[in-house]
Amino acid sequence: MASLVSGIHHITLCPGSAQEDLDFCSQVLGQRLVKQTVLMDGRIPIYHFYWGNADAEVGSIATSFPYSRRPGRVGSGQVTVTAYAVPKGTAPFWKEHFARHNVEHSDIQERFGAKYVRVRHPAGMLFDMVEADDDGRRPWTTSDISADVATRAFFGAVMSVQSLEEQERFLTEALGFRKVGVDGNYHRFETGGSGPGTVIELHHEPWRPPGSWTFGAGTAHHIAFNVETDEALVAQKALYEELGYTDASDIKDRFYFHSMYVRSPGGILVECTSNVPGGFCLDESPEDLGRHLNLPPWYEEKREDILAMLEPIVVPEANRPRPGAVRTKAPLQPPAMTPAGIPLTRTNAEFIGKL
Repeated sequence: MASLVSGIHHITLCPGSAQEDLDFCSQVLGQRLVKQTVLMDGRIPIYHFYWGNADAEVGSIATSFPYSRRPGRVGSGQVTVTAYAVPKGTAPFWKEHFARHNVEHSDIQERFGAKYVRVRHPAGMLFDMVEADDDGRRPWTTSDISADVATRAFFGAVMSVQSLEEQERFLTEALGFRKVGVDGNYHRFETGGSGPGTVIELHHEPWRPPGSWTFGAGTAHHIAFNVETDEALVAQKALYEELGYTDASDIKDRFYFHSMYVRSPGGILVECTSNVPGGFCLDESPEDLGRHLNLPPWYEEKREDILAMLEPIVVPEANRPRPGAVRTKAPLQPPAMTPAGIPLTRTNAEFIGKL
């Protein structure tokens, strides 16, 4: 059976301060803030930021839950590195760029024949800028990150695991990935047509203690893979159950997409996601993406209470559209049909306090 998964949809991280995350992602990584909303689970309002490229494409979206209540514990059973694709020959630019911003970063390194530079978010999460072959996805640019050096979207992600066998089986049998290579203790897998946005590396670290699974500053919470339709999402859930992964969640309504989760054998929380018509443009225009806090309709009556509990923020100038940077004629996400009869779980929390 052909894989239902076409590549990475998004990766969700937990920084600490909301403003610190805004500044780092927009000014240091050069990402576009495409959505300000709130986490749709739990009783404490938490920002949910969505970062992406110029067109907010599937496979470019990093999301963040700024969570200052407690630090997370980085370890095995987590996505430990989020990797962006950058043009060939730009690793020196990124090394110099990180130095100018005075953020912790590595020298230029190489793995699987590709050069990359690693940088650490102030909260502790790691990002790789990986030189990749021609990538036609449109970058977001800033005053000091031009289109010829900017990130296109995701290259892939690194998962830390204590044991390879069962996580490898999950990737290949449940998600349809294929193993394509080994470099030291990194094992690479690809899905779909291969290339940027389709790469997962298992970092075999048998000595590394497990990381935390709860929200906690400095960690990745989950990774999401893209499926094309709600029918495919239902089929993916059925496939999990056929293989014995019977703890797959109900399908959840996330307003901009539909989601289903399962805890993989290595400990990493894996989401599969299908898009809804309009995507991130359901509640604001392409030009205005990320400029204001948007709430799903079932939270609007609680807006004042929610705002009072959130950290005040200022969206950096780097997120303001430059002339010609935004396409306005088409939705930013491909449409999907919701088959009749598919139950969707929707959270309607009673908020009880602030972080």
